[in-house]
Amino acid sequence: MADQTQPWAERTVEVPPQPGVGVPPQRDAFRPGVASVGRPRTPRTEQFPTVGADEHTWNEPAEPRRPMSWHLAQLRQGREWSMAGALFAFVCWGIWAISGRGDLGAPLLTFVLSLLVAVGLFALSRLIGRVIWERQLGRVRRGARGAHLVTAVFLVGVGVAYLQQTEWVVSVWNFVTGN
Repeated sequence: MADQTQPWAERTVEVPPQPGVGVPPQRDAFRPGVASVGRPRTPRTEQFPTVGADEHTWNEPAEPRRPMSWHLAQLRQGREWSMAGALFAFVCWGIWAISGRGDLGAPLLTFVLSLLVAVGLFALSRLIGRVIWERQLGRVRRGARGAHLVTAVFLVGVGVAYLQQTEWVVSVWNFVTGN
């Protein structure tokens, strides 16, 4: 038996030779100084999602990153709806502002704020479309037509509200409809 006063790392145990157990046979392609690798593994068939080092979400299949011009082209699709709504709101605002016969500073501020709300509504529509249409339903958006349409409906409503505040337009409307 080994001396117990030696540290454990320096102790060796003698094993008597056993019949049938020996050095494994060498492979045909043995070369000194080159590690034996063995047969290649087959890749796993199941893939698990991984979390990136700097992200806290599941990695999606990598899509090629699209240039900014592609994103801007997506935003332009359907812009005629927003432009038509903005034109209608501008004409109605002009009728309302001129009929007031006063300073145009406050009406101009009102119109600019209405346009800023329309821009915010457009951004909110795009965000909701991304969450529902792309993430939940798994569809691909092919433009911004829906968001432009929602914005146009809002701007037409703003224009109608301006007309409802104009006395002579309300009088003409009541005359035409017979109220």
